[in-house]
Amino acid sequence: MGRFAQFGLVALDLANTWDEYLDEPERLPDVAALRRFCDELGEAGAVADDDLVAVRAVRSRLRAVLAAEPPERARALAEWAAELPARAAVVTVGGLPELRLAAAENAPPAGRLAVRAVRELLDIAGAGDWERLRLCAAGPCRDAFVDRSRPGRRLFCSTRCANRAHAAASRARHRA
Repeated sequence: MGRFAQFGLVALDLANTWDEYLDEPERLPDVAALRRFCDELGEAGAVADDDLVAVRAVRSRLRAVLAAEPPERARALAEWAAELPARAAVVTVGGLPELRLAAAENAPPAGRLAVRAVRELLDIAGAGDWERLRLCAAGPCRDAFVDRSRPGRRLFCSTRCANRAHAAASRARHRA
């Protein structure tokens, strides 16, 4: 995986291009960074200056969907999916036909990324992991992740955040 593609899923990797731990939280500061992001996730194509603003708007919408509790999240995802420039496409997966959500022909990068993010969130729900789709509990981090742990009680997106949260809790206990 590259600099951006931590999970290989647009839904998670795009949501996580805003990182509160960084001095400058914006991980898509310019068109060149957006182009690298798209290339890493297999969404190569022309990227223009106005695409950056549109992709950031998609990220904001995506983060709002992810921040909702699961019942509300499903409604927010359904509303977003209804607004997308998408079509149904039949693709072959493992030799079998499968109906998939696909971006409209010649869709701009923001449209392609939005459709792919929604499709991936639907796949996560279909795999039974909807309740395991979470935002990191270690403030100020709000990175999205899917809890793949066996008991399904993971709270943090990474070891970094878990260590920081546990260290902060320990310091607080020792102050009291």
